[in-house]
Amino acid sequence: MIFSVDAILFDIDGTLVDSTPVVERTWRTWAGRHGYDADEILRVCHGRRTRDTVALFLPADARDAAVAELEELERHDFDGVVALPAAGSLLRALPAERWAAVTSGTQPLMRARLAAAGLPVPKVLIAAEDVTAGKPDPQGYRMAAAALGFDVRRCLVVEDAPAGLAAGRAAPASTLAVGTSHDLAELTAADAAIPDLRALTVDVTPESLTLRPNR
Repeated sequence: MIFSVDAILFDIDGTLVDSTPVVERTWRTWAGRHGYDADEILRVCHGRRTRDTVALFLPADARDAAVAELEELERHDFDGVVALPAAGSLLRALPAERWAAVTSGTQPLMRARLAAAGLPVPKVLIAAEDVTAGKPDPQGYRMAAAALGFDVRRCLVVEDAPAGLAAGRAAPASTLAVGTSHDLAELTAADAAIPDLRALTVDVTPESLTLRPNR
């Protein structure tokens, strides 16, 4: 499939930045401290805000403390945080006004992870605290498209997790899955799927971006 779009809206964790080891360490540490099944949490946490994941397991009066503890753990762990293949070259080839990021992480944490990975911080970054409903709700992607000044229907969402792809489709944007944290068999809801960003060719013109997954 060939995409001709006005802008690209990227997820960060698992799409641009390899932070999966940190995410898993954080949840396993927290689950071990409090007696939860880490594997059960990890089956549902990817692509979701920490607050939304916590809400699946804890009563309302315990959630704020859990979120604060988890964020504290993440803020002090950047071991192994690196750019995923071709992320840097792709972002630097795109005009700054033609791409944004939409993440389930917080602004400070995501900016720190992008810096640790040596990636540029976009002009438009929609994070967990900027929305009232996280992925799979489409609010974040709609906000990012509006902030760039484009119709979300003329944007491409690039995601690695089912929750993020669901958000992109609901926006409704075109969607491209990268198999960097999930098996591609789990990402069949996307309009197209590639193993990672190395399998993507992007042509930039003043009018649009044309993207071709390399088969």
